[in-house]
Parts: sequence; C-alpha cells; structure tokens
Amino acid sequence: MNIQQSVALVTGASRGLGLSIVKALVERGARKVYAAARTPTPSSIAGVVPVVLDVTKPDTIAAAARELGDVTLVVNNAGVLRTRRLLAGDIVASAREEFETNFFGLLAVSEAFAPVLAKNGGGAILNVLSVLSWVAPPGSATYCASKAAAWALTNGLRAELEPQGTQVTAVHAGYIDTDMVRELDVPKVRPEEVARLALEGVEAGADEVLVDELTRRVKDGLSRGLYLRPPSKPTR
Repeated sequence: MNIQQSVALVTGASRGLGLSIVKALVERGARKVYAAARTPTPSSIAGVVPVVLDVTKPDTIAAAARELGDVTLVVNNAGVLRTRRLLAGDIVASAREEFETNFFGLLAVSEAFAPVLAKNGGGAILNVLSVLSWVAPPGSATYCASKAAAWALTNGLRAELEPQGTQVTAVHAGYIDTDMVRELDVPKVRPEEVARLALEGVEAGADEVLVDELTRRVKDGLSRGLYLRPPSKPTR
C-alpha cells in the first residue's frame, strides 16, 4: 500500500490520534483525506475533507460508503473508553457502549467500505487497537474485552479480504498522550509517533505494528504463554 496519492478515510478524526493520523497522511502525500467524525469541523489543511460519520449509526456509514467511492485506505480509529469496575453497577450498559464503537463500529465501517476498496484495486484497512487487546487492568475490563474482540476481528478481516487484495494492518500501543489518558502521570508516546509508525507499517505491508516497548513486552509474553500482569492503569 502506497500512501502517496492514496485517498484515505479516518474515523474519529477530530482530535487526538485521529487528527495526528490525518496530518501524517497529508505529510506522506495522500491525495485526499476524509476526516470523519460525529460533528466534524472545518479543516484548514489542504486535501482534508470533513465528513459526517458516526460509527454507531448505520445510516451515516452507508451514506459515507455511497458518497466516498474513491477511498483506497480506511483507518478505523474511533474508540471510546468507560473506566468502570465490573461490580460498580450499570457495567453491562457501559460495556455495550464500548462494544458498539470499538467492535461493531469497526466491523460496520469495514463491511461498508470493503467493496469500495475492492473496486479501487484492494487498498488497505488500518485498525487502531491497543496493548489492552491482551491484558485487562482493573477498571477497564470491558474496554479490554472490546479491544480483544477487535483484534480477533482484525485477524478475520485480514484472511477474508486477502482474496480481493485488501491489506489489513493492526496498530497496538500503550499510553498515548491524548485526552483519553490525560489524567495519568505515566510515560506516554506522542500521537504523532504512533501515526508515523502505523503508516510506515501500512506501507511495509505489516500485519501488526507494535508501537512501544510496553506493547512489545506484553505481546512477547503472550506468545510465550506467560501470565501477564496488567498495567496498573488503563491505556488507550
């Protein structure tokens, strides 16, 4: 997948990592970037087109797929975290909200745009996941479950979309310096760095991009069958 002259759609693009990915795409020569959000704002960046898309609203996804027929790269970045302990009450409602965005939203956008990518030569899908695909700190078990499900889904998408020539890449990271973890006093990786490494991974044809040392250590322990004691605080 060559980023230069690509046409990208980025969900959750109004701030944080999504906005950093939008900027990185432009810097790497993308011809057009659709910056999707529930309530998009005008952009002063040349080549960036704000788009209304709520990943929990099927009608907005279908409308975007009909209108954005030139997309060659889909970045599933939209995500939500509700920090709640399992016995705190209303945990099921909280979990449903996280799954609606982090799992079902990713699935719905991928399903809608897979035919668009096929029509345009295959293209690629980049799914923003997390080190919490593999561990579950107290207070974020349902978020972790949604990311674990998204990881499994990403692996399934990769196998099913390979025949149409669509590359599927997952990016996993620990603490990213965004609003989601702004209250945590821990080492964090800059969103610009995550965006750069993620897009490099797409261009290299990587199945997975492990951004930081924490993520690489956790994934290595998982592959060796070790019990993984989770980080004490939730990450992205």
